[in-house]
Amino acid sequence: MPESSVVKASAQSGAVAGDGQPVGAVLEAAIRQKTAKIGVIGLGYVGLPLIRTFVAAGFRTLGFDVDPQKIRKLKAGQSYIEHIPARWIDQCVREGSFTPTADMSRMAEADALLICVPTPLNKSRDPDLIYVEATARDIAAHLRPGQLVVLESTTYPGTTRDVVLPILEARGLALGREFFLAYSPEREDPGNPDFTAGNIPKVVGASEAVSRELAVQLYRQGMPEVIPVTSYEIAEACKILENSYRAINIALVNELKMLFDRMGIDVWEVIEAAKTKPFGFQAFYPGPGLGGHCIPIDPFYLTWLARCHGMTTRFIELAGEINTQMPSYVVQRLTEALNERSKPLHGSKVGVLGVAYKKDVDDARESPAFVLIELLRKGGAEVTYNDPHIPCLPRTRHFCLSLESAPLTAEYLAGQDCILIATDHSAYDYEFIVRHAPLVVDTRNATKNVRLGREKICKA
Repeated sequence: MPESSVVKASAQSGAVAGDGQPVGAVLEAAIRQKTAKIGVIGLGYVGLPLIRTFVAAGFRTLGFDVDPQKIRKLKAGQSYIEHIPARWIDQCVREGSFTPTADMSRMAEADALLICVPTPLNKSRDPDLIYVEATARDIAAHLRPGQLVVLESTTYPGTTRDVVLPILEARGLALGREFFLAYSPEREDPGNPDFTAGNIPKVVGASEAVSRELAVQLYRQGMPEVIPVTSYEIAEACKILENSYRAINIALVNELKMLFDRMGIDVWEVIEAAKTKPFGFQAFYPGPGLGGHCIPIDPFYLTWLARCHGMTTRFIELAGEINTQMPSYVVQRLTEALNERSKPLHGSKVGVLGVAYKKDVDDARESPAFVLIELLRKGGAEVTYNDPHIPCLPRTRHFCLSLESAPLTAEYLAGQDCILIATDHSAYDYEFIVRHAPLVVDTRNATKNVRLGREKICKA
């Protein structure tokens, strides 16, 4: 970006700071000189890594969250996210490069405010923007000239323009002259050792030039590649496309898994063979259902938006139906496996291994394990679980399961009628599990390398 681009655009706006310089140019200079203070709202699996990225780039940061327990832990130098080290938090808090707070009035101190709050679905599977709207109102209450606001929360195209912008404009400041607004979708992948917030290309969209250029300049300080697009809606739709693509392809292999099971074909071996093709094929893998903060939710933003425009998104809706039924299919397979051993599901002891939504993380958001446990309990099973990353089941919007992780001992495994592998954590010794468990239902192909005791393994 030419150094004069923001200066020129801001100069045309007529909005000036106390020293007579355009407020956009003042903010650009602060970003370039790394004297700008960055505020991140929502200190979860997206916000905290973003804080870490900007601290590493040399910025001072403010972290906002409405959860007082999170703020207390952070101020004490403690981490509640496994891949964010407590020693890093402690050092940053002591040095002043990261200040966690629940005081929303301090938003006025930040030069850039990045919104990383949840965007769940309501009971009718429509977008629930309660957290985005509340955050926008908090920002509006303290908005001052010269601030950049960026929404990072995944949402449907139109949210930034139709929901966030009117709330901020109600403050009386003018977009592009006195304050600036952009959208940049988060692309965090918890537990991925190769890609973090600091090395994933960043898409940035805004509908007027100064906001777009300022947001691009900000993210270029911490990210290796920034891709500007011409509107909020392009950037919002970009994220929806990415996750709809994944949801549809996962639904395809889930459906093929159910078909191939009937035919006696190992879908995992089929995928391994197909992925040897060096072009035209990308491997996706079946599982017990979708989990995480994006893929189970984001495509439904698009189906809702399509209904608002008098259309139906048949691919996405069908994929949602297939992926949503996978926990029921797994329980059906587990029940059949028990029946083959003359045991009913009712009264059987079932140990669920792994409640995180993916391997090697402590993130249980939207995990299919919650649905599996509920279905098993409804069938009369006595359910326990083990997860080395999640010592007790967290309360969610839809589930309140009071369970603590059981020790994974030989005695525990032998005492279950069935072990259900829901998440294939690397910490598990699958040979040990198969050796001691009377029956193993494997939804992740985690036992593929186990040689002894294969007669006890049922893939589901």
